[in-house]
Amino acid sequence: MHNIIAIIAISFIVVGGLWGIGSLLNAPQEKNIQKSNDSILLIAQNNAFNQTNPTLYVNASQPTRLIILNKDFVKHDFISDELGINTAYLTTEQDFVTGIASNKTGNYTYYCSFHPEMKGEIVIK
Repeated sequence: MHNIIAIIAISFIVVGGLWGIGSLLNAPQEKNIQKSNDSILLIAQNNAFNQTNPTLYVNASQPTRLIILNKDFVKHDFISDELGINTAYLTTEQDFVTGIASNKTGNYTYYCSFHPEMKGEIVIK
């Protein structure tokens, strides 16, 4: 009896977690992304980050967590040479968490080394 209750409880937790992730992944995408709660989520899928390779805006005075998630069946990476960010190769469903922390304002390029069309800008102001 206790095993059945435990299985049901775990099932609810798993389904709820998957539903929450699905809601995040299916949310409308924007061309420009303002950080929210000090985090930015970029999804690599269909040879684009968040469908539009958005411009990412962060504040120089606040470190921002950056999460890259590969939802494609091909490898992707996320690189910003000027900011020293390099995820290495991300396989399907693999993610990488890093931070953007710079007191130097300016515009910085990010890209996927496998797919030249996956390119955008990070604006630190």
